[in-house]
Parts: sequence; C-alpha cells; structure tokens
Amino acid sequence: MTPVELSRTVLRAVRRAVDAGELVAPVPECAQVAPPGPGGRGDYATNVALQLARPAGRPPQEVARILRSHLADAEGVAGVDITGPGFLNITLDGSGAQALVAEVLRRGARYGVVDEPTGELVQLHHPREVRAAVTAHAVARILRSQGALVRTSCEDEPDPAWAAVLGVSVDAHGTPAAPAPLKVNIRPVPAGQDPTPLGRDAARWALLHPASHDHPRITADHLVQRETNPLFRVRYAHARTRALSGNAATLGLTSAPGDVQDNDATHLVDALAAYPHALATAARHRAPDRLARHLVTTADAVLVFQHTVLPLGDEKPSAAHRARLALAEAAGTVLAGGLSLLGIDAPEHL
Repeated sequence: MTPVELSRTVLRAVRRAVDAGELVAPVPECAQVAPPGPGGRGDYATNVALQLARPAGRPPQEVARILRSHLADAEGVAGVDITGPGFLNITLDGSGAQALVAEVLRRGARYGVVDEPTGELVQLHHPREVRAAVTAHAVARILRSQGALVRTSCEDEPDPAWAAVLGVSVDAHGTPAAPAPLKVNIRPVPAGQDPTPLGRDAARWALLHPASHDHPRITADHLVQRETNPLFRVRYAHARTRALSGNAATLGLTSAPGDVQDNDATHLVDALAAYPHALATAARHRAPDRLARHLVTTADAVLVFQHTVLPLGDEKPSAAHRARLALAEAAGTVLAGGLSLLGIDAPEHL
C-alpha cells in the first residue's frame, strides 16, 4: 500500500465511523500520513484523530480507538497502535514496500505531485536579491507540484544574469497590480556574494540547501566531487541508480517490484515513502531546504544500499535481485524529480 492509498484507507475508516454514528464530525478532505516520529511505531502515522477530536467533541484518544477498529481490518493493514495524545500508528503487511516501488515507477516524475489543482492562489513577492529570487523560483515550482496556482514578482527588474545563469524567471516586477488571495514575501538571509561563478546547479544548491534563516556558503566546495559535498552525493546517487540499470541490462536482469527485507533496503523504502510528505511540507512552509535535505537522506540510503543490488561473482540473478533493482530505479526517479523541482540537473553520469 502506498502513502496515497493509505491516506484513502484512513479516510474510508473515518467515513465508516461517521456513517455508523460513532463519530459526529465532518469528514476531512484528506488524511495526512507520514513515517512515525520519535516514540512512534509501525510504518506510518496519522494525526487524523487529533484533527477530529474538537469537532467530534471527544478526547483524541477516544476518537483514535474508534478509528482503530475500522482501520485494523482494512486490506493491507497488519496492525494499528495508538501512541502519544492520539496518533494512529499503522503497520502494513509485507506487500507495502512492493506496492510503493511499483507506484513510484508507475508515476515516474509525477510521484509525490498532486494531479488536480487545489484552488490555492499564491503571490510570491521578493526583493531584488539573488537568493530571494532563486528561492522564490524554487518555491513556485514546489507549490505548483502540490496543485497551487502561483504568480511571482520582484520589487524591481531582476538582474539578467539570474535568468541567463541561474534559470530564474519572474512573472512581473514592481508592486503587484492586484493582490492575490495569499501573498507571501520571500526574504531569506541574503547571499554574501555573487553565486553565478559556481554555475547554475551548484549556485542554486548553495542558495537553497541552507534554511532561509541561515547564511549560505558561496564557495567552490559545492563543485568538488567528494562525499563531503551533499550536492555531489545526491547527483552521484542518481547516477549510480542509472549505472545499476545499465549493468543489469548487460547481465540480462530486469527489474520487478518485490519483497526486500534487509535493513539497508528498509531505510531506502522509508525515504521514498516520506518523499510526498517532504514535498508537501516544503510547499506548506515555503522551504525548499526541506526538500533538499530529504534528497540528501535518500541519496545516503542509496549509496549504502547499492552494493546489494546486482549479483556478485558466480551468484545467479534471482527475484531478490530484480526487487532490489526496482527499488534502486525508484530511488533514482525520486532523486531526479526532486532535483528538477529545485531547478538542478540530474546527470546520468558523473
């Protein structure tokens, strides 16, 4: 079961509880699911019981117990626990990872992207400063991936180099003619120096990877091909997934989503499952650094996992190898999609 499917399963449980008269509350439009935080357990957690407690006029723990009875017997769910003030912690059956990988491969670059417009209208306005311009450009791309309609504007005419080197564009400059329903001022800590000598990819990463309240490092460290450079690790991990696919083809090995149960695979599956949540969070907080940091987490999991994908020595290709290859390809899809939203290329070779 994928995170999207699990969210729908949670909503169906809420509807059943409401239809049965066990809860008197409006059914929310969506139920957020994400990997459990500290103190949690299982594969995913949802705060829907806390969300419903006030309109239902009941304590969150009581709402959680009602919903657990409707969730526990849902297809694909192995168990449901209640933790903290009323979080529902959901454990999936063994097919969870297989379904997730199949979903990523089926959706491709659209994995984690909202298919229908949400109706949210956002005006992103920023000063004539390079980091603000790049941040607004990335935030606009992330918001659009989550179904928002976005317009960008700059206080003054942007520097032409921002478009030529950094790929930045704005819809208008000067004071917006008409206010949007939601206006957001993008004002990160300014860059201390011109990032354009780093080139598009390294410059954008240097400006977007730190949180907006942190000072960005505009140094050549972002260009070095070493493990100490997070951008290199993300792009290298993507290139490794492409190389694994090429080497597998030479061996006559094709990918097929399946059960992968070792610890290294679990860390990677968790990162892929959390990607839609990371995208939604980056959009909600107007924080591309959250997406960048999640890509680093995913890349680090790929670099540990990669050594188990292909047969070694005289080992014969098996279903386990096909499942690991599918997981690696899914990871490459997520890394490429996330980098694209940040406006950064994902080369197949490094």
